[in-house]
Amino acid sequence: MDGVGDSSTVRRILLGSLLRRLREQKSISMREAGYHIRATESKISRLETGKVSFKERDVEDLLTFYGVTDPKEREQVLDLVREANTLGWWHSFGEVLPAWFEAYVGLESAASVVRSYEVQFIPGLLQCPEYVDAVVSANHQQSSAEIKRRVELRQRRQALLERPDAPILWVVLDEASLRRPIGGPDVMKSQIAYLIEQATRPNVTIQLLPYSVGAHAAEGGAFTLLRFAESDLPDVVYLEHLTGAQYIERPEDVEQYARAMDRISVDALHPDSTLVALRALLMT
Repeated sequence: MDGVGDSSTVRRILLGSLLRRLREQKSISMREAGYHIRATESKISRLETGKVSFKERDVEDLLTFYGVTDPKEREQVLDLVREANTLGWWHSFGEVLPAWFEAYVGLESAASVVRSYEVQFIPGLLQCPEYVDAVVSANHQQSSAEIKRRVELRQRRQALLERPDAPILWVVLDEASLRRPIGGPDVMKSQIAYLIEQATRPNVTIQLLPYSVGAHAAEGGAFTLLRFAESDLPDVVYLEHLTGAQYIERPEDVEQYARAMDRISVDALHPDSTLVALRALLMT
């Protein structure tokens, strides 16, 4: 299994942060750094934010430019380059994995805490097999082979909850996500039973936000807040759209989402009361 330390996505971000610190310590502009490796200022920006892969030669040249001459220190950085360029398991699903979602899967696999508010659907990490099949099959333009691969991808993502270093998953489900009959009544019964089962995991917390709450702090829609064990990695908020996604990293913006998550967690049913409500739904 790919653990936190094996995530190429995280390694890219850490390496980019390191290169940015080294550049800033020498008061070198991104334009100057880019010129030194025959690249643009924009490329340096993408490297420092971990959005692109790294060439060893570029990193070697930058280290020299930044005054890093100690052989041991240089080799440690270059080891990080090789780890960052190692493809994660999700890259084998490239034919069914949109580019805008690829970064999320990498971040999800490396997160220590995943907090999610969902409105329309049960979140992917908590979908039972029947529900997964119903969601994936809803796109009638896909071939049976594509549907099978998308189901496999969802199952592979869910495997992270069984890792020894599994993240904490804390989900607030809007009541609408349980009332919408994805796949029909039988599928929804299987899904609700699966939620009850998953809620027994020590690292999984599920809360129901009932209709009776009325207006609440997360009325803007579904979002996921990702937190990482590495101190150099900032929290990230993920927002998904119909044809893409947005990754929010500015601390002041992330803080607003964190406060909204905290408030709806207070408004939602306690996890124990949520289990009672789920069992009652199962009996209807």
